[in-house]
Amino acid sequence: MRFKWVALFFVLIISSSFVSDKPAYQLFDEEGNKTNYKTLLQEVKKADIILFGELHNNPINHWLQYELTKDIHKEVNDQLVLGAEMFEADNQYALNEYLSGNFDYKTLKNEIKLWPNNKTDYQPLVDFALKHQLKFIATNIPRRYANMVYKNGFEALDSISVEGKKSFAPLPISYDAELPGYKKMLEMAHGHGGENLPKAQAIKDATMAHFILKNWQKGQTFIHFNGTYHSNNFEGIAWYLKNKKANLKIITIGSVEQDSINTLTEENKGIANFIICTPESMTKTH
Repeated sequence: MRFKWVALFFVLIISSSFVSDKPAYQLFDEEGNKTNYKTLLQEVKKADIILFGELHNNPINHWLQYELTKDIHKEVNDQLVLGAEMFEADNQYALNEYLSGNFDYKTLKNEIKLWPNNKTDYQPLVDFALKHQLKFIATNIPRRYANMVYKNGFEALDSISVEGKKSFAPLPISYDAELPGYKKMLEMAHGHGGENLPKAQAIKDATMAHFILKNWQKGQTFIHFNGTYHSNNFEGIAWYLKNKKANLKIITIGSVEQDSINTLTEENKGIANFIICTPESMTKTH
């Protein structure tokens, strides 16, 4: 009997050694080597513009966005500028009034278009800007105009009023249909939307780059929050930024989900300077 209990004890010890920790995320560098938050922070502090590519419903991405914003602010203070895809350019006036303390969140919610997960995922960033009196830039093209491009190409924007044209990148829009990201978008859509589908993506990328540059000055750090596809592989927003200012120091952060986060898969290597990898089983914010 004594031998039986001793044997059971050793079985439990051995089996417990195979139970690993459950890390919420793992950071990798561009080559797929494991790195850490401290290294990430040291590198992004050197950047003019940080493109933080997120998975929209990933809570770890949103938590890291807030933590990175807070930590960079400790270094650069009022030289920090925030901006996001999730806010459309024609809502900038109302957003500015909120940041000036003219009204509360309830009014803001009624005045501008907000994403379903705004209150939990993006409003903390806006309120950080409010608290520290930082600029927060609504960088995205109004969705009605992006939809026009999707239906009828860039030419559809020629008919927009002078006032309306202030809410997207100046025409004509530079566009490279051979960029891998845009080509892949066509492949994934299996022909739906035709050649205008990547053009609708491009007008968003061009507009976000336009408003980032319009609101950035040398010596400032601009953190921009966008879907990871808008900056993966140094294309999208990054491509438009570099086209306008080739000497900009841009750091991109990409986000992926994998079954295992111990090693970055080949397809996810190289998509950004830093890659946040979270488990596929991670809970979603919406």
